[in-house]
Amino acid sequence: MRPRAARNSGQLLALILASAAAGAAHAAGPAAAQAPTPGTPAEQAPTRWLERMNQSLTTRNYDGTFSHWHGGRVEMLRIIHRVQDGVVSERLASLDGSGREFIRTGPSLACYLPDKRTVLVEQRPREEPLVGFPTVDDQSASFYDIREVGRTRLNRHDTHVITVSPKDEYRYGYRLWIDDATAMPMKTQLCDAHGHIIEQIVFASLTLAAHIPDSAFRPEVSTEGFQWLRDAALPLPPAAAALAWNAMRLPPGFRMTVRSAQMLPGSANPVDHLVFTDGLASVSVFVEAQASHAPSPPVTQSATVGSSSAFSTVIDGHKITAVGEVPPATVQFIATQVKAQDPSSLGAPRP
Repeated sequence: MRPRAARNSGQLLALILASAAAGAAHAAGPAAAQAPTPGTPAEQAPTRWLERMNQSLTTRNYDGTFSHWHGGRVEMLRIIHRVQDGVVSERLASLDGSGREFIRTGPSLACYLPDKRTVLVEQRPREEPLVGFPTVDDQSASFYDIREVGRTRLNRHDTHVITVSPKDEYRYGYRLWIDDATAMPMKTQLCDAHGHIIEQIVFASLTLAAHIPDSAFRPEVSTEGFQWLRDAALPLPPAAAALAWNAMRLPPGFRMTVRSAQMLPGSANPVDHLVFTDGLASVSVFVEAQASHAPSPPVTQSATVGSSSAFSTVIDGHKITAVGEVPPATVQFIATQVKAQDPSSLGAPRP
């Protein structure tokens, strides 16, 4: 679940999940709908609706409030999105509960955490939004069954109900109610392999605005006395060139798309950061060298919050932590397959 805040090396597992729980849900899951309409034209195919939805989410100006259900709790949030002169600005704010806010301008993301009296600042890809929804490419489509299962009226909007069902146990499933007129997602659900809904978001209001002022992207919370932590992506240091980390095997369809280093708050040295994805689901892996004088950590740790799963283990004196919006078995599979290699021998991980 997004957004991801900066992590403290000593509490990596807990903070990854804590920050993930503050974000908005992905989509998915089973629900009643009208019978599908036969003979759907190619331009109205279910994959085309997903493409249109993601285009709307990334290129339109909008201001909406939605309920976010996860872990037996319901939270109201507000999302504001603007594209102006090629720069994307976003603000995701909790309207109750923690009062957390996440504000992104271009590649810079600031996470305001009043309950921790902390502001976390990190750089993230320009194309990565605060609220993530399924995107499908040719590779990921082969691991999911994508269908339009009906059309229904929701909150005064005519919607197409699209399901994205995984073909194995390494991924979650999705169900989306996409507005016929704007292609915006009005309701989304995420479910596990047994059909149980893990998370759900439902828009109570959604306005497409021609202009959104700069003032809409200022935090409401006062940061006086807050601790500021900054997390920046770094080039791999020369020492890392002699020892590269990779996954020997991966769940079907997953591939590595990012290899970088990050300086985490509280850590004296950068950690290796790897990202594995099937084009829709993704898993981040952090490789952190253990101090020789440090007490021996637990061999394994695991945690789950909503749709986010994390698994941590120690391999060759390094703490390996995998986290992602995938079933627990997926992060455990990937974390336990991460090994150090000679960079000259690196090739594509075997599925």
